[in-house]
Amino acid sequence: MSSKSPADDGLSPHVPNWEWRAWRILFRNAFTLGLAYRARGMERLPDGPALLMANHQSFLDPLLIGLPLQRPVSFVARDDLFKAPIVGGILRRTYVMPIRQGSAASSIRVPIDRLNRGFYVGLFPEGARTETGEIGPLRPGFAALLRRADAPVVPVGIAGAYEAYPRGAAFPKPGRVRVVFGTPQRLDELVERGRETELLERATSLLGEVVAEAAEWRSQSD
Repeated sequence: MSSKSPADDGLSPHVPNWEWRAWRILFRNAFTLGLAYRARGMERLPDGPALLMANHQSFLDPLLIGLPLQRPVSFVARDDLFKAPIVGGILRRTYVMPIRQGSAASSIRVPIDRLNRGFYVGLFPEGARTETGEIGPLRPGFAALLRRADAPVVPVGIAGAYEAYPRGAAFPKPGRVRVVFGTPQRLDELVERGRETELLERATSLLGEVVAEAAEWRSQSD
């Protein structure tokens, strides 16, 4: 890994580089054709930093969240992936953040650095892809991150990605995918009171609302 600090990586939170724009065009066209992909609620997103909290249905989820936006979203990946000559370069230039596997400090410090610089940071608080299509329990580490983050939380609901590319599938299949961006929320009161259980329950409730909205939209014939 480079010895440069994260602030020296040359990435802007508001003006995406050409690599990000090129991948966005490619995947948006592919997903519109193959997954009947549609998203709504993007106008609700704040101009400054935000935590985009989403349910985790498939490997496609980071792309599904980032495609309708005009500015990049930073997700996390294992730092060993960044050592590959080609893959590592693509990850760095598409705003992915390297996290040391098994390091709780790294999993909090790196996203907080991006938030402090004004980025959108994408999170899957379940920690792993669903095995059933339903929202799983949120991990305590998510509450620890919220305690450090001075940014609104935006719930993002994904519906249809599980059916198109479930866990264990070798390749995605044609489907119908909908993504809904919810209203930004401030959870400061629960964070300040240190009530981790209430915090996770509130986050689960917010996530459930937008997932239900996305699922209902997906069931319509539009």
